[in-house]
Amino acid sequence: MTRSHPMRTDARGNRGLTGGGLVGLIAGATVLLVLFMIWMGAVEPSEEISSNDTHKVSRGDFLISIPASGELSANNLVEIRNPLETRGMIMEIVDEGKTVRKGDLLVRFNEDSLEEKIKDVDDRLVDAQNRLITSEQDLAIAQSTMESDLEKADLGIDIAQLALKAWTEGDNIKSVKTFEIALETAKINSDRLTKRFTEAKELVDNGFISNDEYERDRIAMIEAAAKVEQTQLDLNVYKQYTSKQEEKTKISDVDQATAERARVKQRHEAALVTQNADVESARKRLANIRIELEELKEQLDLCSILAPTDGLVVYKTSLSSGRRGSDDNPPTVGTDVSPNELIILLPDTSQMIAEVKVSEALSGRIKPGQPAIVYSETYPNMPIEGSVQSVSVLAESGGWRDPNRRDYTVRIVLDVKDGMNLKPSMRCRSEIQLGRVEDAISVPIQSVFRSGPLAFVYIPEGGGWGQRAVGLGRASELAVEVTTGIEVGDTVLLREPTPSEITSRLAMDKPAGGPPADMKSGRPGGAPAGSGMPSGGGAPKQGGWSGSASSGGKGRQSASQGTGSAPGRPSGSQQGS
Repeated sequence: MTRSHPMRTDARGNRGLTGGGLVGLIAGATVLLVLFMIWMGAVEPSEEISSNDTHKVSRGDFLISIPASGELSANNLVEIRNPLETRGMIMEIVDEGKTVRKGDLLVRFNEDSLEEKIKDVDDRLVDAQNRLITSEQDLAIAQSTMESDLEKADLGIDIAQLALKAWTEGDNIKSVKTFEIALETAKINSDRLTKRFTEAKELVDNGFISNDEYERDRIAMIEAAAKVEQTQLDLNVYKQYTSKQEEKTKISDVDQATAERARVKQRHEAALVTQNADVESARKRLANIRIELEELKEQLDLCSILAPTDGLVVYKTSLSSGRRGSDDNPPTVGTDVSPNELIILLPDTSQMIAEVKVSEALSGRIKPGQPAIVYSETYPNMPIEGSVQSVSVLAESGGWRDPNRRDYTVRIVLDVKDGMNLKPSMRCRSEIQLGRVEDAISVPIQSVFRSGPLAFVYIPEGGGWGQRAVGLGRASELAVEVTTGIEVGDTVLLREPTPSEITSRLAMDKPAGGPPADMKSGRPGGAPAGSGMPSGGGAPKQGGWSGSASSGGKGRQSASQGTGSAPGRPSGSQQGS
């Protein structure tokens, strides 16, 4: 028995297939279409187009930037060394990695030996003070004795001078007067006796006196004359000899008294010099002991090292931990530290610097004050704003691995916020912003490909992807301006398609879309120097744009890195997507 297929009539009265028959027909047609497309090579069953592989062209702004990598460092780095003049044993030390505030205890050394020395110096200080007091008293006694002896010497001089004056103004005159009076008396007596003798002769002749009396008068006259001569001689001797002798004696007494005073003064001054030297020596010894005591007390205070500023505690052994053959152990309680030996580095993490390397070709385009965005590898999704502080004057060689390479160090001052937890030596990446392209059609850099002088993109075409020639303008490491070839709303592929996905190719000997012919610099579309495309940055090639030109930077592969957006940025945030 033949079964007729059920038919249905639509609202207009036409007959059609039933629901089940229609579904089967559609399914069969779909299978045939897929098999046909597989046979034509337009679609591979295993290939799926993800939304992360495409980009919708739009108009907007994007930044021209230079990527670079390096590491973070503290703008201010304080070295904590052993401040003691002798070796010190650590009794307490702050844990490494701890963030300290100004005034917090970092290290405390053993204080026992210093306290013992301070006690000994205290005893010596008391002894020195007593010695100084004794020396000062001896000096005072010597000064008093000197003053007393000088007063006696002054008195001797005064007496000698008075004696000289008394003799000059008294005794000498008196003696002369005495001799003169005696001489005058002798002369008068001689004249009287001579006259009497003359008269006695007449008396003898007349018989009034005896001859014996006469002779006695003559003897008296002779004696009186002799007395005159003797007195005259005494006066002359006194004036010529005795008076001068007595004068010289008196003057000599004055001179001797004066000389004696000088000798007394000299003896005492010599003694005072010794006494003063003893006092000065005692004072210096006391002062030196006081200085020694103060230094020991300062050393005792230095046994507790306080943080001079806020910062992150880093042991000095962490600096040498990567060196071959280094056997330094972290400082702990009981560690013996030499004078001035480095113990702790205290970087101020509130003021951080990113020190990144750029190639010699790019260094001339970087100027102080240019803005930059920095990403640490520890926190790759946290952008940190900053600005260029300086570019090193001299380049650094790439070493034996790359002797032809020359890198310049760019220091970027970071705007550090609370809670960022940045630490020195963290690896980082940065984007130094050279300028901004405004109101332009742009695409991600990995969507642009090159074959010789021709730049092109892949756009949807015939169930696959077709090549479309484009003209390029200014570019950054992430985006490139498209001047011709595509419009707003077009979709481009962000990776290199497989051969089976390519539905059409450009005739490479006939560049279309008007790309500029100047492609020698390696910049998309012949972008001029200073347009934002780093010289030597690598030109687009078949299979995607090459990696970053900045030294130390990681290359961005067109087909394996998604949209190519910067770390921590949403896809296409600066490409105008």
